[in-house]
Amino acid sequence: MAVVIPSVLLSLGAMAPATSAIGATGHGSPASVSVSRAALSGPHAGSVVAALERHAHPLRSTDPKGSLRDLDALGRMVGGAKVVGLGEATHGSRDFFRMKHRVFRHLVEEKGFRTFALELPWSSGVRLDEYVVNGKGDLKDIAREEFQGSYRIWNNQDYRDLIEWMRDYNLRHPNDPVRFMGDDMGYAGPELYERVTGYVARRYPRLLERVTELYRGLAPTTDAGTYSEAYFRLPLAERRERAERTGQVYELLRKQRPATGADQREQLWTVQHARAIHQMARGLAFDFADEAQSAQMMRLRDQVMAENVAWWQRHTGDRILLSAHNTHVSYDSFDARYPRTQGSFLRDALGGNYVSIGFSFYKGAFKAFGTDDNVIRTYRVGAAKPGSNEATLDRARQDDYFLDLRTAPEPARAWLDKERATWNIGAGWPDPAQYTAAFGRAHDILIHLHDIEATTYVGTS
Repeated sequence: MAVVIPSVLLSLGAMAPATSAIGATGHGSPASVSVSRAALSGPHAGSVVAALERHAHPLRSTDPKGSLRDLDALGRMVGGAKVVGLGEATHGSRDFFRMKHRVFRHLVEEKGFRTFALELPWSSGVRLDEYVVNGKGDLKDIAREEFQGSYRIWNNQDYRDLIEWMRDYNLRHPNDPVRFMGDDMGYAGPELYERVTGYVARRYPRLLERVTELYRGLAPTTDAGTYSEAYFRLPLAERRERAERTGQVYELLRKQRPATGADQREQLWTVQHARAIHQMARGLAFDFADEAQSAQMMRLRDQVMAENVAWWQRHTGDRILLSAHNTHVSYDSFDARYPRTQGSFLRDALGGNYVSIGFSFYKGAFKAFGTDDNVIRTYRVGAAKPGSNEATLDRARQDDYFLDLRTAPEPARAWLDKERATWNIGAGWPDPAQYTAAFGRAHDILIHLHDIEATTYVGTS
């Protein structure tokens, strides 16, 4: 479990070896099957494909450089949404990451979006935000130190390119910066503890002794990966006792009299930092040997990520592009291990101000953790099997395209609302589960790519 559990905090697939019973019945990835792009996927596939073709908008490229005019229609589909969830069908494919860069560029330049959010710990997001806004630190060092453990798959060239673009944009627009946030709960860095205790020392010195005692021994003193591995080895009773202590600090600060003037913003962010510390401790206080509790943890995780995004949007006013796996940004979970999704929570919180964009692909390569050894390597899958979502989507004459699922004409609309086999590759591979999804119920918009390649990983395995 020491290898399995940290990866599940990132996303799908990593728990499969430990939960084989779920793998036999859950939603999952269609087996790799060699099949012609012209092969039929059902008796009405021709009319469905024709409807998809009429409704599809072709993509010029996944390269974030150059013209973005082909995304104008996507911008109209997004409309006035405050948060756009942009998924990925694997956690390690170059083309998904590059498309996210393209889409973010378009939303920043044409739609006024100002924050890029990633399923990354809140504290890691704080460091990256300080880099993109103020140039604090060196990106290679930050990535090496923060993209560790289950999050090390983000240490790839495509995300570095995106973050560097954000920094360059801010050098050109110092009075209207783009920002970076991490919305996840898998780790809380030492700087969060320092910010909380430092603020308490200045603002509420009478509480400092109490807060210091409650936080005693909790802040990381090693690198993030080592700290996370050690945390998972702690006895369950000790992890729960830690969560009780972090909760006491959060409640203590939350109940203080609201600050006024210049101190109000600092108080607001300090309480959120304390909340993020407690989110981590609370999330890791489940019994991961129990399938039901593991599912409860994953539900909490998606709720936490949604709450953090909603908090950021409410208090900064920024329109946000939220990057995560398809399963997290969708309205409908693809997996029994994920009882409720971040997208579902965000729809409840924001209504029509949340828009979900999913990705699909026909064949290609990706980076993933080996489910037997936790080593990152490149994997490749062949053509999606006949009858899957991707087999039909790929029969459209456009290789790469996007379409608004909400306004798709019949018979495509009826086809999209039916659940069928789907590529849904998460952090770990191979994954014995077989996933299904109804894209029309899961997302508002879909981006389909014919062939994808693995990202270039720049960290250590």
